[in-house]
Amino acid sequence: MEENGTVSEVFPAAENAAAEKGKEEYRPAVAFGEDGIADARSLALAAGEVLDRRNGKDISVLFVGSKINLTDYFVICSGGSETHVRALADEVEYRLSLSGVKPDNREGRGDGNSWIVLDYGSVMVHIFTGEARRFYELDRLFPDAEKINTD
Repeated sequence: MEENGTVSEVFPAAENAAAEKGKEEYRPAVAFGEDGIADARSLALAAGEVLDRRNGKDISVLFVGSKINLTDYFVICSGGSETHVRALADEVEYRLSLSGVKPDNREGRGDGNSWIVLDYGSVMVHIFTGEARRFYELDRLFPDAEKINTD
């Protein structure tokens, strides 16, 4: 490499980042009711979309509101590693905050967590490593729950 190389020759990603700077940040579509509260189904689908955009695996959106009083929807996803699980949770929290929604609680912040839960009240987002998901089998707790099509 020449000593006088341009930034884009030395760091090709820098050129892409500069091109992206002028674009508006991705904000998932979340519908809000007249009361200002996010629509649960819309929020669950938005969380699933964010997970999909960040390469989450085996994403399931389940309506569990008729089965339990705790929440209306479970969004369940697998990440490839503990680092990926943290990145997925951070991305969901960040992107939904851009749409005006923040979680009530987050469990599993530190290193070494194979399961992170983002609690949005009417929606709970569960992000697992593959091993933890197979161990806990959260998807199977409610076999007759309505699975929401995310396509």
